[in-house]
Amino acid sequence: MTKKSKVAVLYTKPETVLEDYERLFKLAEVEKHLDRKKTTILKDNISWHYPFPGANTTPWQMEGSIRALEKFGYKDITCVQNKTVVINTFKGEDRNLYVPIFEKYKIPVLYNFKDEDMKWIKFEPKAKMLVLDKIFPEGIMIPDYFFDKNILHLPTVKCHIYTTTTGAMKNAFGGLLSTYRHYTHSWIHQTLVDLLKIQKEIHTGLFAVMDGTTAGNGPGPRTMKPEIKNIILASNDQVAIDAVAAKLMGFDPMKIDYIRLATEEGLGNGKPEDIEIVGDNIEGVNWHFRVGWNFHRWLGWMAWYGPTRVLQKIVLRTPMVAVPIMISEVNHDYVHWPLKGQFIFKNWRNKTEWGALFRKYESEGTLKKQV
Repeated sequence: MTKKSKVAVLYTKPETVLEDYERLFKLAEVEKHLDRKKTTILKDNISWHYPFPGANTTPWQMEGSIRALEKFGYKDITCVQNKTVVINTFKGEDRNLYVPIFEKYKIPVLYNFKDEDMKWIKFEPKAKMLVLDKIFPEGIMIPDYFFDKNILHLPTVKCHIYTTTTGAMKNAFGGLLSTYRHYTHSWIHQTLVDLLKIQKEIHTGLFAVMDGTTAGNGPGPRTMKPEIKNIILASNDQVAIDAVAAKLMGFDPMKIDYIRLATEEGLGNGKPEDIEIVGDNIEGVNWHFRVGWNFHRWLGWMAWYGPTRVLQKIVLRTPMVAVPIMISEVNHDYVHWPLKGQFIFKNWRNKTEWGALFRKYESEGTLKKQV
């Protein structure tokens, strides 16, 4: 009989969210899964350098997790940021208000794209890879800093144009793979399974905390419709927490390939009947989220899955890759954000209770570059 995985779920509100994160960690039994003697890496999720609600790790998610770790005796905590071809990491951690939190709790921040912080080394997994060894026949490269440390993933509850939903498993994508990780998009579900296998080999403990105070409905991870859901989740089982989040959003977890494959590979439990929910009752909850389509998803389908995928090596593995990168940047930063995204953000910031909490973080910290 399959041993059930435990996922902690709590409904929360701005007035109690930091204390609720501490309760969440206790319910999910963090002490059983992360080694106090080891460094714990915070791996936040910056899907967009603009503070679009639902897209990025929230400041209260970051602060609540740090406070909870410290309460349970974890003294050596760091944060690792990654680089993408379309996201400015430094703007992201500033505009999403992490910097004052790092300063307040004295959390060192390291960058996997800075040689002085870490080196990329060749890694040969013991587990059989589904695709990574074929995508990178010259060797799978991962950061040396990640070895022999705990990792705490900090994703949000949202949809994704490539993977239907995105969460704990997808959060490893940026930290463990280099800026060439876009090579994997045609096999993204198998890639996430391979990355979970690697994480289980290199980390001393795995844990995930997911924020759904404002969740992302639609063609994520950036251009979504933010919806207030007032919920937070935690688990050591990366597959199970993603499955619970998917079910909340209205998807059948086992019909999402990365969850199904990871379950079949024995990396966690994606079947709802094999997951024990502790905390608040979410039975019957269905938000009826849908991914939908946008310009970026259409371009992605053409590049990774459609008939034009035969041009991948020419377009995406040569200097010509600058063209789709530029198109993505223009679409997100110079079309969607000024014409739509910033107004969605300002409406959320000025008219919702979570936006009010965001403003409180703004007033307490120092925002270097105004939105």
